[in-house]
Amino acid sequence: MTALASRILPDEEATVATGAALARASGGHGVIALHGNLGSGKTTLCRGLIRALGHGGAVKSPTFTLVEPYDFGATRVLHYDLYRLSDPEEVEYLGMRDFLDGRTLTLIEWPEKAAGFLPPPDLELFLEVLPAGRRLGWQVLTPHGERLAAALA
Repeated sequence: MTALASRILPDEEATVATGAALARASGGHGVIALHGNLGSGKTTLCRGLIRALGHGGAVKSPTFTLVEPYDFGATRVLHYDLYRLSDPEEVEYLGMRDFLDGRTLTLIEWPEKAAGFLPPPDLELFLEVLPAGRRLGWQVLTPHGERLAAALA
């Protein structure tokens, strides 16, 4: 595990571009956990990532559906938003473990809502609203996370 590193994302364009850089580094697989308050840019970053992998349509927050799947040929992205979970054990009903298979890219917003029921991610992202832009912090937890983090530097 590496220490927390960070950089400033001055605007939405930079947030989307950061997501695109993560998409290129991901190889279409891995687990990325996204932390941050409402409006901190988690879904915007996911939108940049999902569009960079080939999705041309809207990328909405899965707040009410809990998960939005995206398939691009051999690549599958599952975008989770666990904000509405009232008990961490509820994540078991989403079938998430079935897709932690090394072939799926899993994006998890609000992972703290399922503490103790999720495996460690490859990369943890922390978004914080600043007076001008966002601060993106990250922590690497696996060798694949190192490759992902290299795209953030």
